Amino acid sequence: MKIGNFDTDKQVFVIAEIGNNHEGSYTLAEELIGRAAEAGTDAVKFQSIIPEKLASSRDVDRIAQLRRFQLSPEQMEKLKCIADREGVLFLSTPFSLESVIFLNNLVPAFKVASGDNNFYPLLAAVAKTGKPVLLSTGMADFAKIKETIAFLQRTWNDYGIPPASLAVLHCVVSYPTPPAEANLSAIRTLQNLGMTVGYSDHTLGIEAAVLACALGARIIEKHFTIDKTYSTFRDHQLSADPAELKEMVARIKAAQVLMGDGEKRVMGCERESLPRVRRTIVAGRRLTEGDIIAWEDLNWVRLGHGLAPGCEGSLIGRRVRAAIDEGDAILPENLEVAE
Repeated sequence: MKIGNFDTDKQVFVIAEIGNNHEGSYTLAEELIGRAAEAGTDAVKFQSIIPEKLASSRDVDRIAQLRRFQLSPEQMEKLKCIADREGVLFLSTPFSLESVIFLNNLVPAFKVASGDNNFYPLLAAVAKTGKPVLLSTGMADFAKIKETIAFLQRTWNDYGIPPASLAVLHCVVSYPTPPAEANLSAIRTLQNLGMTVGYSDHTLGIEAAVLACALGARIIEKHFTIDKTYSTFRDHQLSADPAELKEMVARIKAAQVLMGDGEKRVMGCERESLPRVRRTIVAGRRLTEGDIIAWEDLNWVRLGHGLAPGCEGSLIGRRVRAAIDEGDAILPENLEVAE
């Protein structure tokens, strides 16, 4: 999957989910982008929220908090420039149709939050941009996920839009997610869909993110904060701080090296060992000229040269024309030509 100039088939795409951990501070948002880049992440992600388009007008406290945390469109545009300067991709999750329109000029792909994987008007708006979609699958079973994917595909088809790349991200919507319910093996189940699979992590610590990579996740999203104790806002506690994020990126990269490309073959480092550890057919006793080789005359040892196991049939019943000492390889030139 291509996201901007990044290819998830070649490397795992690591997203630092800043979300609302800036709490409305543009200065802190800038700092978080820089610290995420220092940690080695590939992208930073924010949330684009119009409070009245997300929370009920009756939920006065929630709307007030969202307004405090809200960054203006102008600030988001500046943050995009900061991300470009720091060499990381800029992403932001839209929580309204209006945000999709605004973000279309800023992001290389659209992330759909788990809470909106059945918000069909938003899904349609995202699909109509023709950009890659990162779909979080929290609170949905396999059948529901397939329905959402089918809807996106129908939208592309109905509007004559070439099908965009689509990634499904395993996610559990619980903050934090209990380890016993992280269900990381669902990553393998999602691979049956035949598309890029990722993981949006809400567990404490970084272990789940690293394990998700080993299970085949090609996109890893982890909440990121400047300080877990920055405030009482819930997301800080379940987020990685700069030191943890740096360690997570390093461990994911190490896991990728260990995972390799999946092709089963003789590895380069094995080739030197081959002669020393593969067995050779040798004489199990001293064979003299004129002996007829029988199965009982054979032994198999690590010798480093000679005929490999599996060639016994070409030796049985042949006459020895030159003595072969016990433990020496039985070679065709030591035997009479087979009739």
